[in-house]
Amino acid sequence: MQFIILSSSRGTTMQAVLDALTDGSLTMQCLGLVSDREDRGCVEKANAAGIPVRIVSKEDGESREEYDKRISAACTELGSDDETLIAALGWMFILSPWFVEVWSNRIINVHPSLLPRHPGGHAIADTIKSGDVLGGMTIHIIDEGEDTGPILVQKKCSIEEGETEDSLRKKIQALEKQEYPKLLQSIESGAVGL
Repeated sequence: MQFIILSSSRGTTMQAVLDALTDGSLTMQCLGLVSDREDRGCVEKANAAGIPVRIVSKEDGESREEYDKRISAACTELGSDDETLIAALGWMFILSPWFVEVWSNRIINVHPSLLPRHPGGHAIADTIKSGDVLGGMTIHIIDEGEDTGPILVQKKCSIEEGETEDSLRKKIQALEKQEYPKLLQSIESGAVGL
């Protein structure tokens, strides 16, 4: 099986995936990275690892679907087929229904909360404000809702008195870095089905 990384972030969790490819603990083939800008940390990390990169910048006035059609074309250019997974690792754009349908049940996303609690783009801040005693991360399949797709993995961490967004983010990212490569390998081995 093979996967393409979709990221517009610094690439913190992506680096753990690349490290797992390097040390052999992840045997799924990575076809490349699709990102929105050349100056992203994820692009620098992919270049350093020798992973092919495609930059697809969003144009002014372009609809979500038009942009996603160009993203999908970049994935095809990297060599994707009907079995290829999309590993969304810090993709900061909401995917269009068109893209979700074309890649149905093949887009894996990591989210920094224990879904269904705290969906959306401010999950860590929302977790702190809620008074929850547990935070964590969820890896799920993207569907047409906002962080509503089937959950594949959840891991918890405690929220201490005086916890800040930064300190909680570090705990959650440690879980993401540990679990995302493991999940991809579980899919590769057939232990987890999609």
